Amino acid sequence: MNELKNKRLVALVVLGWGSSLGARATVRLPALVGDHMVVQRDVPVPVWGWAAASEQVTVTFLGRTYSATPGADGKWQVALPATPAGGPYTLVVKGQNTITLEDVLVGDVWLASGQSNMELPLRDRNAPAPGAYPLIVNAEQEVAMADFSQIRQFTVKKVVAYQPQTENEGYDWKVCSPGTAGSFSAVGYFFARDLYQRYHVPIGLISSPWGGTPAEAWVSPEALKQLPDFQDKVTALAQRPTRPEPLEKDAQNTPTVLYNGIIAPLLPYALKGIIWYQGESNVGRAAQYRTLFPALIRDWRARWGAEVPFLFVQLANFTPVLPFPAESDWAELREAQAQALALPRTGMVVAIDIGDGADIHPANKQDVGHRLTLVARQVAYGDKQVVAAGPTFQRLSVRGNQARLTFTNLGAGLTLKTGNSTLSGFAVAGADQQFHWAAATLVGSEVVLTCAAVPVPVAVRYDWANNPLGNLYNKDGLPAAPFRTDQWPRPAAAKP
Repeated sequence: MNELKNKRLVALVVLGWGSSLGARATVRLPALVGDHMVVQRDVPVPVWGWAAASEQVTVTFLGRTYSATPGADGKWQVALPATPAGGPYTLVVKGQNTITLEDVLVGDVWLASGQSNMELPLRDRNAPAPGAYPLIVNAEQEVAMADFSQIRQFTVKKVVAYQPQTENEGYDWKVCSPGTAGSFSAVGYFFARDLYQRYHVPIGLISSPWGGTPAEAWVSPEALKQLPDFQDKVTALAQRPTRPEPLEKDAQNTPTVLYNGIIAPLLPYALKGIIWYQGESNVGRAAQYRTLFPALIRDWRARWGAEVPFLFVQLANFTPVLPFPAESDWAELREAQAQALALPRTGMVVAIDIGDGADIHPANKQDVGHRLTLVARQVAYGDKQVVAAGPTFQRLSVRGNQARLTFTNLGAGLTLKTGNSTLSGFAVAGADQQFHWAAATLVGSEVVLTCAAVPVPVAVRYDWANNPLGNLYNKDGLPAAPFRTDQWPRPAAAKP
């Protein structure tokens, strides 16, 4: 049993003794507030816990003491003043008992959530289901080099609940080292490592993903019941006990239960931002996702009381490559994800080139973490010079038999993926709405398309497939985002 758990055990013993006197109860803290934690720099930092109602509680940090009185529910909270990056520091909480937290750092705190591609560990031989996930690229070497004492991760314990919870036991803050890093989220680790190496401030990760789960499980009851598709389900859940006992099969996929069990207990811990990798479990419901995903983002921001930067990974390429243009559930879901960029302080990583057609869990998480860092530099850190995205469709113009495309996010200019000589991934259609592969040419900052089968182009699609083979990049090494210029409904025969 580690030192922090010993502290909690002592607190429980004192609680039993104190209650026998009928006078006072021990002060206790949520698992998230503990030894080795990272708290957010440059903003007021909430610290909270529980004690007997009306018992005086003090929190001492950096030579100053702050007081709080618990309410009728026993909860107390103080706000530490905005503090620059630094540490390690000691934080002392005192009521009837005293809790001393050691090795507290002040830096940037990121919540990492979503489904399995965020959960996939750097290399954890002791995972509950060995072999469930592939080893990431160069896993052993990455773990051996993971010696960053100022990167820490708190892993949230998997719990489902029908109503929002105030506590989650979690698995304590772990200091990143070759002995601990194997259990870190691979995406989270590479993201944190890149941030640390650039900004040289402590980085805290709160890891709260759950593989195989749909977006609606992550939205609060109050927000989800505003969406017509989920009103009846949320109403029904309100009549159920707090937690499913015994655990129902696939309970984690039920609307709201993951927000209730593993997001709500994190509030109001101060964050720098959120990174999110999810969507595979909503493939086939893209129209619904267009409102569901923005609702999730707005919901979490409302809970944290700030426009927290929200960065997400678009679905990677997956399933066998098709030899002809076709309709695609995965492409439609990617489009729905991209539409969330209409919200302020959001950013998207395009991963269309780093997936694995045979494995829904691609092993290259280094590039995912790196691209998230580029987006974070722009959205969360205000770096206006960084090129954070690849070519993004801007405009289609038709001249005779040519379809001409312009793009934003050109960076140093348009180019083909290294080693390629022919531009690919583009399809065009005429008024008959039948798509055919197009011959594509780079002409300065434009892409020009022609197709003998389509003498008068009307619409263009790029990388519109589950597993496309497009190779348009900018010279900064980032791939073009998939897109379509039409919004035609699927032909009846093409519907799933």
